[in-house]
Amino acid sequence: MSVEIRQVLDRKALKAFVRFPEKLYRHNRYYVPPIEFDQMDTLDPRKNPASSFCDFALWMAYRDGEAVGRVAAIVNRKANEQWNHQEVRFGWYDFIDDREVSRALMDKVEEFGRERGMDKVVGPLGFTDFDPEGLLIEGFDKMNTMPLIYNDPYYKDHIEEMGFVKDADWIEYRVTIPEQLPDKMKRVAAIVQQRTGFHLRQLNRRIIRKEDYGHKIFHLINECYKELYNFTVLPDDLADKYLGFYLTILDLRYVSMVENEKGDLIAFGITMNSLEKALQKSRGQLFPFGWWYLLKSMFIKHEEGAELLLVGVHPDYRRSGVNALLFADMFEKYVKMGVKWAETNAQLEDNSAVQLQFEGFEREYGKRRRSYIKDLK
Repeated sequence: MSVEIRQVLDRKALKAFVRFPEKLYRHNRYYVPPIEFDQMDTLDPRKNPASSFCDFALWMAYRDGEAVGRVAAIVNRKANEQWNHQEVRFGWYDFIDDREVSRALMDKVEEFGRERGMDKVVGPLGFTDFDPEGLLIEGFDKMNTMPLIYNDPYYKDHIEEMGFVKDADWIEYRVTIPEQLPDKMKRVAAIVQQRTGFHLRQLNRRIIRKEDYGHKIFHLINECYKELYNFTVLPDDLADKYLGFYLTILDLRYVSMVENEKGDLIAFGITMNSLEKALQKSRGQLFPFGWWYLLKSMFIKHEEGAELLLVGVHPDYRRSGVNALLFADMFEKYVKMGVKWAETNAQLEDNSAVQLQFEGFEREYGKRRRSYIKDLK
């Protein structure tokens, strides 16, 4: 029977959209579901502040009344203006191994883009860089971290057969945490701190509230990442959604901040303990018992791994040695917390400056992700 494409227009349909990967990957031991309520809020135009500068639509594919795929089409007007291009993004793209299904969903994305004057389609990307992005093309036998995508190997074949080509690649590493910090790292960090006046700042909930520290971090993220691939410089009102969510669930003992002699934030390392196993047990839902698995993993019995969510140094301080101070603090915390390994977030393959930060540590290449692009003819 032919494929039926239905647009997601109500809360019930949105829940089916969000839960589709759980059905598709339920028996895949490497798939880690996202937190469902966060996905629901992200894809609800009434709750996602990115709706103020993004046009988007969601569709699901059905065959014989059974869900067989999903996709989001997004036009990020702010990014298009910032990068001087006219692109429609596809994201949340999942489907069974059936060319008719994947093609019918992509047809909707391309139609959505043409109707809005776009000349290229690119993805997988989200509304902003805080959303899942990049198709997994290597590392299918490893669990994905919470913020990133898992997909089966056949996705790549489907997309490339539709005429898409590589636009950018990201790579991920698993870094082994030594039992003791290397003497060189401790020595350089001490020298930097003594000569520059840079100092570490340990955050707590009171400081975050009193000093509005979430917005300080948000401003520095914009400054650090503004020249990276397709990054959208974001307005302040999105800080409450993105950093508000993470600063609520983060164990602040994993967070490292460096300020200069004036007290300005110049570098950050935002890490969280690994939640992969807890999310698999909870299936991404808080109720009836999912909250317990997550709470236990976050605050009672940590897993042996950590996720390096965000690391950044202000462009004006990248040659100041502040990296040594930041990483010494991060890795010292890992040792104290019993962390055995840390998984990096996706790093652009040509961003050698970021990759050099892990020089001197034992690391294992883990995964590769790709953003694809195609002309809309």
